[in-house]
Amino acid sequence: MNRSFSLHLLLGFLLAGFGWAETNIPSPVLPQDTNEVTPLSLPGSEPFVYKKVGDVELRLHVVKPKGWKATDKRACLVTFFGGGWTSGTPARSITYAKWAAKFGLVGIAPDYRTRKRFDAKPEDCVADGRAAVRWIQDHAAELGIDPSKIVVQGSSAGGHVAAWTAIQDPVTPEMASDPVPNPAPMGLILLWPVTDTGTNGYGGAKRFGNDEARANNLSVTGRMPAKMPPTLVFHGTADKTVKFENSQAFTDKMKANGNSCELVVFPDAPHSPQSSKEGEKGKVVKAKIEEESLKFLEKLGLVSHEQASAGARATDKEEGE
Repeated sequence: MNRSFSLHLLLGFLLAGFGWAETNIPSPVLPQDTNEVTPLSLPGSEPFVYKKVGDVELRLHVVKPKGWKATDKRACLVTFFGGGWTSGTPARSITYAKWAAKFGLVGIAPDYRTRKRFDAKPEDCVADGRAAVRWIQDHAAELGIDPSKIVVQGSSAGGHVAAWTAIQDPVTPEMASDPVPNPAPMGLILLWPVTDTGTNGYGGAKRFGNDEARANNLSVTGRMPAKMPPTLVFHGTADKTVKFENSQAFTDKMKANGNSCELVVFPDAPHSPQSSKEGEKGKVVKAKIEEESLKFLEKLGLVSHEQASAGARATDKEEGE
């Protein structure tokens, strides 16, 4: 066990002793390697710098499907990693980008600034996510992508970043000149997403320097426009990190506004229920996520029935190996 991880564990015990658990603000799960390194490239993908902040270069990692050509106008799945705006890298989300490529889509896993690696705020995470999708749209011709056929996916805080790519209002007045996706994504796939950052949401003001106005300002449910893209949401009812009730409220509001939104419920499932640490249950959840996501993409006309069937067979074969 390295010294850094030991210190994190000791700090956790000390905080528990002082009643941290009683605040009901779940801490993000620490990655196994707490000294996260920003990947300059990832196997099976091509990196592109989409944004510079001072000396920091932010990259997105592009997975091209078999038979890809620059002249193509393919659909695209952009997938954001989770980690409570605190931890995580595209190494977590590249798997879904590769999954999308099996169905003929271009899969893209962008990086964004997090607190641990860049001392970033949640507002920075959102700004980076929106800038990434806009960059993809602006460079669609060289990526072989149809800019109007982009679906954005994200898990946990990455789901929050993903949802914000469909909101065109400035994150804050100071960020009014920041790039915003145009058009909005064709669809959203949100896995146990942070949609409420207010008092009843993910940590409330305590995650925003005890600034309630900041917390409410970044709430997807509070800030989203009446018209939103078709959305698919996954959430477990026993999630103690991000409340299941928040996804239910988000879905209800989406439907009340006349939008298409489906909530796939995993009874008694925790946060990140597809994780390998969940064993066989995790495999079942993962298969369900892929199955329903495939149906969603097919419904949007981004995947043909033949592509979907071929992709499903490939997934089944891998799981059986």
